[in-house]
Amino acid sequence: MSVNESSSAIIVTAAILVIGDEILSGRTKDKNIGYIAEYLTNIGVDLREVRVVPDVSEEIVAAVNALRGRYTYVFTTGGIGPTHDDITADAVAAAFGVAIDHDPRAVAMLSERFSPEELNEARLRMARIPAGAELVANAISKAPGFNIGNVYVMAGVPAIMQAMLDVIGSTLQTGAKMLSDTVRAGLREGDIGGPLAEVARAHPEVSIGSYPFWSETGPDTNIVVRSRDAEKLLAAMAAVKTMVAGEKQRSL
Repeated sequence: MSVNESSSAIIVTAAILVIGDEILSGRTKDKNIGYIAEYLTNIGVDLREVRVVPDVSEEIVAAVNALRGRYTYVFTTGGIGPTHDDITADAVAAAFGVAIDHDPRAVAMLSERFSPEELNEARLRMARIPAGAELVANAISKAPGFNIGNVYVMAGVPAIMQAMLDVIGSTLQTGAKMLSDTVRAGLREGDIGGPLAEVARAHPEVSIGSYPFWSETGPDTNIVVRSRDAEKLLAAMAAVKTMVAGEKQRSL
């Protein structure tokens, strides 16, 4: 199947690997997971797992190898900057068992932004790319990401990551999009737990979830129904609405 070709017969999966001590310490609040998840959902790629690991080579290598064998794509964020603790590129090279060195293409990209005097040893770290990898352009700061195998390595800075993801997105194979619809129940989650389970059992090929929240009138619940099949989604939604109406009537 060609790149970016969609088919209702295939399911394309992905994982995100967030790399960085600053995320685990709470000093930096991740803003990339939600963005990537929504982006992938919109193009027909199912995000199945997210991991966060520290700036420790062994941890990154183990996570990359575990995830790339399980999912169609792996997207990493963080750890490709100019400082000593930016070790993602080296760890990914180790995971694939390939060499890493300054890539002339990446050096040329950096030279578009930095003068020869500014392109010091630290900045040149951002041009170190695993052998055999393809570069991912970075329109904002010029320092590229890269793709090797089914792993896409991106920056941790949200604006730069988003620019890289826009470049990557058009190259991905995509599958059937997950459709969804939502019902605001106007009831507490505990009031509909039993009846909602019955609806779920009657529609086993549809995903049904309940999400409690506090509204202006008190506790409430959103019921979200998901399916790749539009007809099955409509049938399940009708059953959910009927159930909610019945429970509201009983509560009067």
